[in-house]
Formats: sequence, C-alpha cells, structure tokens
Amino acid sequence: MKKTIFAAILMVFTLSATTTFASKSDLKSNAPVATENKLSAEEVSRLNSRVEEIRSMDKSEMSNSEKKELREESRSIKKNVRKNGEYIYIGGTTLLIIILVIILI
Repeated sequence: MKKTIFAAILMVFTLSATTTFASKSDLKSNAPVATENKLSAEEVSRLNSRVEEIRSMDKSEMSNSEKKELREESRSIKKNVRKNGEYIYIGGTTLLIIILVIILI
C-alpha cells in the first residue's frame, strides 16, 4: 500500500514538472556572462564586525531616521553576504521530496 501511494505521489510530482530542452546554439546565444564576485574572508569578517557593532549600539537615544539608516545598512550587509557567500537554497518541493525519501528509507 505504501509503495503504491509513494509511486502515485512521485508520478504527480514528476509529471507536473515542466522542462524546456534547448539546443547548444540557443544556450550560447542567450546565456549571460557569469562573473565571479565573491567576497574575501577579510571582507566577510569586516562586515560581520560591523553588524556586531550595530547590534551593540545603544539605540534608545537615537532618532527614528538614524535607526532606520542602521536597519537599512544591516539589511544590505546581510543581503550582500548571502548573495556572495556560501548560501544554498532548497525549494519547498525539493524539501518535500527529500523528506518523503528519508521517511520511506
């Protein structure tokens, strides 16, 4: 019974996924040039120390505009580190399939 349910769920996920196959000439003409823009270890440590400095500040005497600037700065630092750092994104469907496989094993 479990095998048939698993097979049915697996078929639904695999058949609902759409894939587009492109020829090599299409890939060459439309592919953007990828540039390596990785942060060095020194830059990451500098950004981390700046975030810690922002967190340790006494914000009770600051105005709302100053607090807003600090929030925006910390968000931009986080975004920059995530974009250029070691960051792995797993989608919801992929996570669900991984969990199902683990449960069935």
